[in-house]
Amino acid sequence: MTSVLMVLSAANAWTLNDGTAHPTGFWAEEFVVPHDLFAEAGWDITIATPGGRAPTVDEKSLGLAGGLPSTTRRMRERLDELAPVLAHPEDLHAIDATGFDLVFYPGGHGPMEDLAVDEASGRLLAERLASGTPLALLCHAPAAIAATADAEGRSPFAGRRMTGFSNLEEAMNGLAKKAPWLLEDRLKELGVEYSSGTLPLRPHVVVDGALYTGQNPQSSTALAERLIADLG
Repeated sequence: MTSVLMVLSAANAWTLNDGTAHPTGFWAEEFVVPHDLFAEAGWDITIATPGGRAPTVDEKSLGLAGGLPSTTRRMRERLDELAPVLAHPEDLHAIDATGFDLVFYPGGHGPMEDLAVDEASGRLLAERLASGTPLALLCHAPAAIAATADAEGRSPFAGRRMTGFSNLEEAMNGLAKKAPWLLEDRLKELGVEYSSGTLPLRPHVVVDGALYTGQNPQSSTALAERLIADLG
């Protein structure tokens, strides 16, 4: 049976450049859609967060920003059903990821706060990349590779082709001017060969060997389906 480790942020706020805390967490669609597609494919799913803390869903992802009312209603229903699992995740800092067929990081602004500076997550990502085993990061989750950089700012992800939430998309949601840093900018600073889709908020998936990335929430289905097709 194919096994997947889904790594969620445990942050419930994102510290903006004025010091205020912007309520956040994981984006509902980016967790629920891949989770359910993996489950339908018969995959074994393990959820982990830093410290094993229960993750927080970004309430914006269950409102107008999350899509049509029918979509967000379904997301909320699924999160309610998955609440017992989400309440007791594994501790990312203690888990051995080597036995998993896939490591998958959903996004939301949460990773910008905790996973971007989490040393254990950074080691996991660097080891996963070096091993050439499947790794996927969605939307803001590529922020986590910032934790792989050394004191000189060098990352093993330099030169790899990736996507992630674009500067334009951050501007469209009204947070670009308030953000302490922008994901697209940081990825480029780390030496990533960044690309985005022709149009914002449309599905865009980039595959570079065993490294898979999706640009935005709208890429959730396409990314998960590509992984299922490739990993069988």
